[in-house]
Amino acid sequence: MYLDHAATTTIRPEAVDAMARAFSIANGNASGTHAVARAAKNELEQAREIVAELLGADRADEIVFTSGGTESDNLAVVGAALAHDGTHVVISTIEHKAVTEAAHALERFGYRVDAAGCDAAGVVAPDAVVDATTDDTAVVSVMAANNEVGTRQPIVQIVEVVKERRPRALVHTDAVQAYVGGQIAVGELGVDLATFAAHKFGGPKGVGILYVRSGTRLDPLLRGGGQEAGRRSGTSNVPGVVGTAAAMQAVERTREAFARIVGEERDIFETVLSEELDITVTAATADRMPHFSHVRIHGVNAETLLIRMDRAGVFAAAGSACQSGAIEPSHVLTAMGMDAAAASECVRFTFGWDTGVGDGRKAAEQVVDIVRGTA
Repeated sequence: MYLDHAATTTIRPEAVDAMARAFSIANGNASGTHAVARAAKNELEQAREIVAELLGADRADEIVFTSGGTESDNLAVVGAALAHDGTHVVISTIEHKAVTEAAHALERFGYRVDAAGCDAAGVVAPDAVVDATTDDTAVVSVMAANNEVGTRQPIVQIVEVVKERRPRALVHTDAVQAYVGGQIAVGELGVDLATFAAHKFGGPKGVGILYVRSGTRLDPLLRGGGQEAGRRSGTSNVPGVVGTAAAMQAVERTREAFARIVGEERDIFETVLSEELDITVTAATADRMPHFSHVRIHGVNAETLLIRMDRAGVFAAAGSACQSGAIEPSHVLTAMGMDAAAASECVRFTFGWDTGVGDGRKAAEQVVDIVRGTA
């Protein structure tokens, strides 16, 4: 029972088929000029147009392909800050480490970094964000949905107040998890930059997307051949990009079913757990994505439980899967006001596009058996 889809989800068959086709007809270097290279370039640009349309971008050249969400976050925060006026960056206390560490890396160049706090549900208020800005703020970065507890953030309102108070500041959102849980239209969000990662929604690992609003300057992190309109050098991963576009098309075709089925199975999962165990669902009354269930199982150490679940063939996570090494109190839960003892009993269960009817109850029953030591 795989319950760690927020770490990475099953690749969609549409992506596999599209990649297989691309490997056979687009094996040239898309930066070349001969016929084989042009075939690869055509596949690359067709995929870019598909992605741009699905994300609601005005132009295809607003889409930059990278190696993943981490690179896209780094390029958005560091690249935009270095190319923009101002030496101040604002993030939130619940950001992914790809944003947090990128922002603090700028401190060695004389930048200042401030973080807006969140409430007990992990929601960052627009006023908290704008109050952290100054006239010197170059970039504001607040994720669209949290990758640990699943709460959605009021990005539209955050953009509105930042643009009103600090019109020169650029606004970036890490939408890696949010895109899985709901449609993202970058134009409606109003952001200048937005990050996406293919393997979170059924595309291949190693492909990221950075939306860059026309006119937004970026100082490239990777230099060389000048690919991606000079914003990200490196030989294009054409099959990966093609697979990503196919996965996104599948996401959009199945959004309604995903929200309904996965949301219902998540709710059943939490209901069964609450009937059988002493639990607290994190941010239960907040606007959560349908595939997230972050649960504290009182009196049960999360690390011990994860090991027991792993041995029983049930796979979940504590904290972010992107933080390798020993399990330690999550900075997200700490920012939400949770103490270390409570955080040590929290487990993140996340469902995916291939979750079916009945999986929520089955998963809960297996977790209950493991907690009780009967599995």
